[in-house]
Amino acid sequence: MHNLKHNKTALVTGAASGLGFEFSQLLAKDSYNLILIDIDAKNLEYAQKRIQKTYNTNVQILVKDLSKPNIAQEIFYDIKDTQVDVLINNAGFGLFGAFSDTKWQRESEMLNLHINTTTQLTKLLLKGMVDRSNGMILNISSLAAFLPGPLMSIYYASKAYILSFSEAIANELKGTGVTVTALCPGQTKTSFQEVVSGTSSKNKEAFNMACPKGVANYGYKAMLKGKTVAIPGRFNKFLATLSRFVPRKMTTSIVRKIQEKNRKEEIIKTPKLMVD
Repeated sequence: MHNLKHNKTALVTGAASGLGFEFSQLLAKDSYNLILIDIDAKNLEYAQKRIQKTYNTNVQILVKDLSKPNIAQEIFYDIKDTQVDVLINNAGFGLFGAFSDTKWQRESEMLNLHINTTTQLTKLLLKGMVDRSNGMILNISSLAAFLPGPLMSIYYASKAYILSFSEAIANELKGTGVTVTALCPGQTKTSFQEVVSGTSSKNKEAFNMACPKGVANYGYKAMLKGKTVAIPGRFNKFLATLSRFVPRKMTTSIVRKIQEKNRKEEIIKTPKLMVD
């Protein structure tokens, strides 16, 4: 169990809303100073004001497009005089639709955000944590990491990368005082889901949907305990093991049915952008 101390600093990406904002509040409550990063300047400023009004902590905001190449290096330069004790790689988005129909430009940005930015930001901040023998990293993966995902193929595959990467470096870091946790939530009611379900009010409360506050609490506690993989919800834990008991082809078909159930009318015709 990590000891929480005053005046430590946490960096959270995708902090303007949803899980990122919930994590930021939990950190502020535990007296962390915050560096909050998001592309959404208006909501980021609103998050900063809300947190500073409620908690006695310093909140720095950086408006950055995390899907840009080498953005992690730019962030690292901007905060070079600050010691970061906790890193939460939360920012992410998905694209819904058949791979043959979706736009490569957006998929390329997704891969850059989920894989390159997450990995490079971890790389840049990890060395200082190891040198100090103290630090926590929370990478937001997904239940999708355990399964192939028809109609969201690249999102699922990139989340699988985050899970595998996190598990591997968590093992490497044993005994260093630094922990890495991969949080793998199922569907969570954030702007990510609201955009994809925009044309159908019935889909607002989709199958197996969790609230961001509960998911963030679960993930935060798992990080404090130094758990490597955290899957909130019994049904999600079951789904994560599905491919062990069911042939992969059948697993893929089941995932497709779940996707279709949650998206109904919006399948394939219009690929939808979703933001975590």
